[in-house]
Amino acid sequence: MSHKRIMLFTNEDDPHSSDSAKASRARTKAGDLRDTGIFLDLMHLKKRGGFDISLFYRDIISVAEGEDLGVHFEESSKLEDLLRKVRAKETRKRVLSRLKFKLGKDVALMVGVYNLVQKANKPFPVRLYRETNEPVKTKTRTFNVNTGSLLLPSDTKRSQTYGSRQIVLEKEETEELKRFDEPGLILMGFKPLAMLKKHHYLRPSLFVYPEESLVNGSSTLFSALLTKCLEKEVIAVCRYTPRKNVPPYFVALVPQEEELDGQNIQVTPAGFQLVFLPFADDKRKVPFTEKVVANPEQVDKMKAIVHKLRFTYRSDSFENPVLQQHFRNLEALALDMMESEQVVDLTLPKVETMDKRLGSLVEEFKELVYPPGYDPEGKTAKRKQDEGSPSKKLKVELSEEELKAHCAKGTLGKLTVPTLKEVCKAYGLKSGPKKQELLDALTRYFQK
Repeated sequence: MSHKRIMLFTNEDDPHSSDSAKASRARTKAGDLRDTGIFLDLMHLKKRGGFDISLFYRDIISVAEGEDLGVHFEESSKLEDLLRKVRAKETRKRVLSRLKFKLGKDVALMVGVYNLVQKANKPFPVRLYRETNEPVKTKTRTFNVNTGSLLLPSDTKRSQTYGSRQIVLEKEETEELKRFDEPGLILMGFKPLAMLKKHHYLRPSLFVYPEESLVNGSSTLFSALLTKCLEKEVIAVCRYTPRKNVPPYFVALVPQEEELDGQNIQVTPAGFQLVFLPFADDKRKVPFTEKVVANPEQVDKMKAIVHKLRFTYRSDSFENPVLQQHFRNLEALALDMMESEQVVDLTLPKVETMDKRLGSLVEEFKELVYPPGYDPEGKTAKRKQDEGSPSKKLKVELSEEELKAHCAKGTLGKLTVPTLKEVCKAYGLKSGPKKQELLDALTRYFQK
């Protein structure tokens, strides 16, 4: 009940044309609903001569902040248009965080950071009590293993093994270790726009826009910085700390100019794209032991294959089949359906269409690339069968002396979780799936 909306479906653009008293009462009632937090949303249908919003409904309906009026007032002639409008209203643009953007020692402005791309995930399940269907609340308590007495938060401490020493930390010290700087953007300098490469991409970028309501003059200073960056074709390199207890990132603020369509409706807003830059640890050079170069005939044949299979990719043309099937299953459970509707997986390749387009190009390419009598599909199938064989033996690359040395030096934590699991299985040790549980089991075994 935190969000209420009234949707009006009508093809009458002036319902009280002959009664001004009713029109006045309707406007007053609409204002009262707006004040109580109830939104009025107009879904007007097609009408001969066009649907004129200005006659009555412009003063009635509620328009969300940042919503495009031109799109909102287009006629809704199909059910798909109505569904698309409802979905658009469910994903409003909300500010991710409001931060201080420091340009110098005494110069700062406030900006809002917006998330442009959000990954769609399954909603988290809510645990319910079986008998009453009430949400279950989880409480965690710590007890002393030896005495069984309840331990308070002040009775416990955290430790970190460094080398062969165990360093004990207070709760305040562990929180202080996570903090590097106050949340905000700090300008480090400027670089030419050409220095930002495609292979620097780490994750989807964010959008930065000024917040005039928090600090007066932010829009003016932001606009001046954006204009100069566009003129000089440079990017602003900044240190970005989104929240407390979050490590800082180096980011590039890429200037973005406002774009309008033929009807003067904004397509792209003016602002900065916040692009995350990689650290030195994020990049690596892959050593190539043998350089294989295709001959011109093989290259031409592959070009023909690529040309035949080329198509225009649009993200909105493909739905996530796992998510869609999840919601279909929920719908079937809620409506007591015998079975859920099966979702068409649009991510699967259209094999028949591809084979029809390619014709004999694939076989010709195989003859050019593979040696005579070579069967890559058969070899792959055999390897997969061997890997999935239940009789595959467990291999432990570390000897018992090496494991004892690791345990004595306190460097078992450097081993990966799969390696620790294999060692525990080889020695018949029982432990949980977490790394610390595996380390405890191995430490107890080798210290006997």
